[in-house]
Amino acid sequence: MKSTFTFEPLAASRYDDYINIGTTAYNQHYRHLWPNGDTSTYIQNSFTKEILLKEEQDDNTALYLLKMKDAYVGILKITLDMAIANLNKSEALYLDKIYIQKEFTGLGIGKETLKFIETKARELSKKAIFLGAMQNGPALSFYLANNFSIIDTSKVPFENVIEKEKPMYILLKEI
Repeated sequence: MKSTFTFEPLAASRYDDYINIGTTAYNQHYRHLWPNGDTSTYIQNSFTKEILLKEEQDDNTALYLLKMKDAYVGILKITLDMAIANLNKSEALYLDKIYIQKEFTGLGIGKETLKFIETKARELSKKAIFLGAMQNGPALSFYLANNFSIIDTSKVPFENVIEKEKPMYILLKEI
């Protein structure tokens, strides 16, 4: 996987790719959270050129396109400094988004992405990585199998998400 898989920092010239891949992957995996499958609220808050420009200008945010051979297959967004539990913001890294298009899941991309994030966290002298995962989604078992632990609960922050689909876990991995 390593020789054919890369993490490409997002450049303005690739905003359309990031938007298209992020939107496609999100819709493939999370449409069931929304009434009538209408994900427009999330898309408008995550995948527009205005949002990307703002995020790219934020020194605390790192955005990547996940590339396998010559194809973009997913996106990654991390917040470099963020407090959680008993860790201050300089001690923890937040995995905000990792979306992989459905046809590329199960190929080891998620595992390689976690390794990349752990390496980045170590370079930044972090003590932990944390993230939010749906309580009723397949990603939860993936993170638990990769040594993340449930430390808290939360909910999807958008009002129009289907109520029974809102519960999330906050997961943390010490490094």
